[in-house]
Amino acid sequence: MPSSSAQRYTLPAIALHWLLAAGLIGLLVFGWYMVDLPFSPTKLKYYNWHKWAGVSILLLSVLRLLWRMTHRAPALPRAMAAAMPRWQQLAHHGVHHLLYALFFAVPLIGWAYSSAAGFPIVWFGVWQLPDLVAANPALAEAIKPWHMISAYTLAALIALHIAAALKHQLIDRDGLLRRMLPGQAR
Repeated sequence: MPSSSAQRYTLPAIALHWLLAAGLIGLLVFGWYMVDLPFSPTKLKYYNWHKWAGVSILLLSVLRLLWRMTHRAPALPRAMAAAMPRWQQLAHHGVHHLLYALFFAVPLIGWAYSSAAGFPIVWFGVWQLPDLVAANPALAEAIKPWHMISAYTLAALIALHIAAALKHQLIDRDGLLRRMLPGQAR
């Protein structure tokens, strides 16, 4: 089993990973919940909270990407890489790249939809963000399904990522998950 500190992620990378994971899963669940509510002041309030959280996710994603660009991820331990079929290695990298792309795409599409629908985003009720596009109801209707599609795609990739981590932990027992667990000895 891997144990050297070079095989673990850095503490900021681990913190950003779990903070983003909790935020994304919470935001996806909250989004699914709020869309089925009847129109009311509560629903409008929830939509604002959803937007605030989406902007916060976008900012965390920027931080995570900047950290990742300046701090290489630890390589898979040789024994683990040798035991992993090539398709799994490709899937590992592909899913991570798609996750990063969707960390940005989902909130940006939501922001564009909100702008096109004529509903500004006032982050935490304090700072009004600029509109990404001019108000345009037809454009809003064209963008709206893309926010949902990209969010469902993100949810599916998160589920795949979790399933792969659990497979490594419970079936392969190769210690891969320990590289990203907080509180593990370095």
